[in-house]
Amino acid sequence: MSRMVRRFEVLLPLRFNNGTAIPDNAIADTLLELEQQFGAVSCDTQTIRGQWRHESQSYRDDLIRVYVDADDEPKNRQYFIECKERLKIRFQQIDIWMTTYLIEVI
Repeated sequence: MSRMVRRFEVLLPLRFNNGTAIPDNAIADTLLELEQQFGAVSCDTQTIRGQWRHESQSYRDDLIRVYVDADDEPKNRQYFIECKERLKIRFQQIDIWMTTYLIEVI
């Protein structure tokens, strides 16, 4: 029997905006926090390349995709809204890209 859950995807940078590498423990701590909160977390190992502009300055990012499948409840959405603010500080970013959508688990 299938069920519907909400997937939360987070793109985490591998480098600070100034180009220096983000310490491995920042990503490891994030994965651990998500696993403790939701019971499971997954991460793609391929690098995602992004390019974006903020206030006329162009930035290039190397990112990884982290995702969590959770019940589609307001408390889980609120968790990620708050998590985004913590991650912006931890990774010293102007923004952290997060998306969410419903998926069917078979």
